[in-house]
Amino acid sequence: MKLDTLKRWLSSLACLAALLLCMPALAQEPASRFAQANGVRLHYLEAGQGSTVVLLHGYTQNSHMWRPLIKQLAKNHRVIAPDLRGFGASSLDQSNYTKAVMADDVHALAEALKLGKVRIVGHDIGLMVAYAYAAKFPQDVDRIALMDAFLPGIGNWKDVWLLRDLWHFHFYGKTPLALVSGRERIYFEHFWNDFAADPQHSVPEADRRLYTAAYAKPNAMRAGFEVFRAFEQDAVDFAALGKTALPMPMLVLTGEKASGEFLIQQARLVATNVTGVVVKGSGHWLMEEAPDQVIPALVKFLGD
Repeated sequence: MKLDTLKRWLSSLACLAALLLCMPALAQEPASRFAQANGVRLHYLEAGQGSTVVLLHGYTQNSHMWRPLIKQLAKNHRVIAPDLRGFGASSLDQSNYTKAVMADDVHALAEALKLGKVRIVGHDIGLMVAYAYAAKFPQDVDRIALMDAFLPGIGNWKDVWLLRDLWHFHFYGKTPLALVSGRERIYFEHFWNDFAADPQHSVPEADRRLYTAAYAKPNAMRAGFEVFRAFEQDAVDFAALGKTALPMPMLVLTGEKASGEFLIQQARLVATNVTGVVVKGSGHWLMEEAPDQVIPALVKFLGD
């Protein structure tokens, strides 16, 4: 074999080896898909195989927030991360934003995808939807993780709802929409900066741009505001659902500089098997502020 031919052959072999090494990592990149569920067109990310984990995002974000966690979970699980109705690439023109109805959306998606029994995680608004899902369909939930916010209608929930965040929980309607139109980034900076333990270690700049663009689409800010408008009905719904305690294991992760012990205390009012963890030094944005603590905790809890 000539020397130049041998060199070309070795070079090709090296390229093939490099490609094979990259394939596991490439396999973890989630696919972007759409499905009709409960009369709503839902966008979702999907990756991996195995027992199913459903990830539900919160306000000012969408399914994109879960990508670092998806990468880890997809090694052993089938991961589904939907954009809730009114968020991201899902339908933005809906009228009902109670968390019970949003849970019905996700359950209909689970049925359409034949997911069976799931392990479900929710952050912020997503934790309210995750709780409603588990409370309405306990037979379909293996375990549940709630991440930093509160449960309307449970315990002394108005101690949080009517504290510093009174203004934005009632910030909806024609005038607020006019005020934030074209200024979505300014509005969201309040959440990303003030709800973080350190604004310099909160939601990254690239993600802020992505979320701002998503919420600047027609009807997106209105949908987000309607999520807050629904809190009073959510409180009625959750007070009724909370009368039956959840039996499945529950992990509650909270930020030391955010909801602290409050959400853990609420969780123990509605579930019998609760493990509560206050993430030291973190504010509300657990995935972004403390990934080295939060991701391993979730992977361990969901993978048992």
